[in-house]
Amino acid sequence: MRKTLLALAAGLVLAGPSFAADPGWPEYGGDAGGQRFSAARQITRANVGNLAVAWTYSTGDMTTHGDVMKRASFENTPVLAEGRLYVCSPFNEVSALDPGTGRRLWRFDPKLDTRIRYPNDYICRGVAFARHAMSGACAARIYLNTADRRLIALDAANGKPCADFGKRGTVVLVPDGVQKRHGEIHTTSAPVVTHGLVIVGSSIDDNQKVDELRGTVHAFDAITGAPRWNFDPLANEHAPFRGGAANVWAPMSVDEARGLVFLPVSSTSPDFFGGLRVGNGAYANSIVALHVETGDVAWSFQTTHHDVWDYDLPAQPTLGMVTYNGQTVPAVLQPTKQGLLFTVNRDTGLPIIPVVERKVPQGGPPGEKLSPTQPIPIAPAALSPSRIKPEDAMGLTFWDRGKCRDAIAAARHDGLYTPPSLQGTLIYPFTGGGTNWGGLAFDAAHDIVYVNTSNIIHLVTLIRRGEYSAVEERFFDKEVSPNEGAPFGMKREVLLSPIGLPCNPPPWGLLHAIDMHSGKILWSVPLGTTEDLVPFSEYFLGASGTPNLGGPIATAGGLVFIGAAADDYLRAFDAKTGAELWKGRLPAGGQATPMTYVWKGRQYVVIAAGGHSKLGTRRGDSVVAFALPN
Repeated sequence: MRKTLLALAAGLVLAGPSFAADPGWPEYGGDAGGQRFSAARQITRANVGNLAVAWTYSTGDMTTHGDVMKRASFENTPVLAEGRLYVCSPFNEVSALDPGTGRRLWRFDPKLDTRIRYPNDYICRGVAFARHAMSGACAARIYLNTADRRLIALDAANGKPCADFGKRGTVVLVPDGVQKRHGEIHTTSAPVVTHGLVIVGSSIDDNQKVDELRGTVHAFDAITGAPRWNFDPLANEHAPFRGGAANVWAPMSVDEARGLVFLPVSSTSPDFFGGLRVGNGAYANSIVALHVETGDVAWSFQTTHHDVWDYDLPAQPTLGMVTYNGQTVPAVLQPTKQGLLFTVNRDTGLPIIPVVERKVPQGGPPGEKLSPTQPIPIAPAALSPSRIKPEDAMGLTFWDRGKCRDAIAAARHDGLYTPPSLQGTLIYPFTGGGTNWGGLAFDAAHDIVYVNTSNIIHLVTLIRRGEYSAVEERFFDKEVSPNEGAPFGMKREVLLSPIGLPCNPPPWGLLHAIDMHSGKILWSVPLGTTEDLVPFSEYFLGASGTPNLGGPIATAGGLVFIGAAADDYLRAFDAKTGAELWKGRLPAGGQATPMTYVWKGRQYVVIAAGGHSKLGTRRGDSVVAFALPN
């Protein structure tokens, strides 16, 4: 008996705080702290090469929404709870599936008005599941955010709206008529449910105006839908501050025992000019820990001061016990678009791995008041490059290389945090990352972080107010935004060669492993190839990596699974070495974070494969499950 208990205890330690007993996936990030780690170990380094498609499920979107699929991205990570797999399509249609066959058990359609254009198109990254201490209908619930700002509670058993929640199952988060532009605010990430509350963030249009909507976070009673509290990250800012947003569009995380919810707060408006929002922006660009029951701030940590680069926090804060320099501390791990990884104390918000304030480039446009320094962690080293010279330009021919060289030479670029300019400034890494909403995976047993990054350049050019209309008309096919109320509009474009490849040298996408004991990068390997972007280019470029959206998961089988790259594959990497061990072809782009679970003795790895509007990958509406042969 003693030997059995010791073995059980060892298993609990090795598995870490999540999935010690049940290798399921009950939350968007695997567990409430977003570790994206599974104790499932049936699929291993030795047998992963035998993975094959076990089942597929079609949401039907290609048929029912074919005319608007170009404005949709299938970023969903399903959750497995109490024997059912729950999936949401980009149009917020929820399906409950049999985990072993993919057979649909029920489906709920909120019937969005797809004539409305939203700032980040149609996206549903996930839903939340919760079982409440009550009997009868709706004891177990699925909570769904919709693009049109509804919070809906569904009976997990049958998909019917819960009559006791709000008005016949629905709470309207922003009443009709409040926003001036109907599509300027929506929701893309799953809510979180904790301590009897449902907590919801928002996604708000960028670069439209100075006096943008505020990014208020709302909490509702999980049973009745009654409002409980709200938190505005900019509430304490006063004149001469003008600006809005500082919203929470990325996934949140929860520490149940501490009663804390962790918010990755975005930047203030507009993104690339801050002359009317003097100061660092209160809780903008910060990890903010709130007391769940009251919404009061416990602590905050800012990762970018006075952001004028759109370097908001894009990913779920990941909770874990980190042993750094021999001291084990409850931590929050926060990856950023800059390719940095901040590690702070979960109780205090103080850095566990030291952070230094480094001087950064100055000399912004007239009226700008930049921060003289920015916070940089001493470890790990930056995961994305941030400097480029004209002679570094990439190209498959002298012609396209020359075009890229000229574009780099014509722009302002003094390294990371070079301010936007009328000349045009290179933002490197671009505003899509570094790391984006896919976040990281954390193996708590070994203190190793796995995280992917994109390495390409944005060219951002400020436009004088009097010249804006002419520029907007001339560049009608590019992103040109007004920044109403500011002296400058802006133009943002990815710096590409004439044949469509990035102007900076590869790798354009990487997957990394980081030892948190020391902050040392253990390995970095290319993620993806260009075969589905530019035909035959992979023969010249090889494993160049690609820009990517979506994140990794790690398993006790010694594997890291990830889609994300701008090609149609799900891949498995050796967690120890970074070697690519397997890739499975998908029917469409896999720009989503996968998940894994064991069902009736068989381990499945599941990913949404529907493509992405921003990366231009192959479109579809499939959920694909891989498993070893029976």
